[in-house]
Amino acid sequence: MSADDTSNARRDFLRKSLTLIPVVTLATTGGASLALAETKERQRDEDKPGQSARADAYQPTFFTPEEWTFIHAAVARLIPADDRGPGAVEAGVPEYIDRQMNTPYAQGAKWYMQGPFQPDAPSEMGYQLKLNPQQVFRLGIKAADDWSRQQHGKPFAELDTGTQDAALRQFEAGEAEFAPLPAKTFFAALLQSTKEGFFCDPIHGGNKDMVGWKLVGFPGARADFMDWVERDVAYPFPPVSIRGERA
Repeated sequence: MSADDTSNARRDFLRKSLTLIPVVTLATTGGASLALAETKERQRDEDKPGQSARADAYQPTFFTPEEWTFIHAAVARLIPADDRGPGAVEAGVPEYIDRQMNTPYAQGAKWYMQGPFQPDAPSEMGYQLKLNPQQVFRLGIKAADDWSRQQHGKPFAELDTGTQDAALRQFEAGEAEFAPLPAKTFFAALLQSTKEGFFCDPIHGGNKDMVGWKLVGFPGARADFMDWVERDVAYPFPPVSIRGERA
């Protein structure tokens, strides 16, 4: 596969992902199957200097150092940086997920968490585990690292990128055995949060410099852009965040 093909595959994946997230989520707050983007791990020359340093400067308040290392490694493979632009790490997705873990949502405050639970019920019946999002991430990360050590002798973050991609595919397909929860349940939560962090408003910690919005041509939280909706042309103005920041 050529570099152009892989870049186009990444763009197509992100455009399709965007259609799965309500526009109100993109402009305000964050909460599938994935064909992992097999792209080169390089960042375009025109990236703003200091972008990675800003992402690295954030100190997590929920994740442990080991969990934080896993999050960085995993989201870097789900949306890698390439010549089209920054990836999930550069966009601040780890920060978004850590912040999300400190919300009532992540504690299951808005979920019905009473039994009976039917883990083998069809997906149409909705979420059927007694674990809230905090527990899904904490238990899932530990299970993923334990599985990686059993299979490859190293935690996930220490595997080479090709092996990481293969492991993520096994998590997605449910081929990896996780004791506390299904691997595919953890993968789905990780993927969903990664997409949310890449496309959310920057006020939530992700989508730094509005790189996700610029990639797909989303105008952001502009007061009105309806006069452009019916035009068969690309929206010509840069996105605007809730705070009024312009890309």
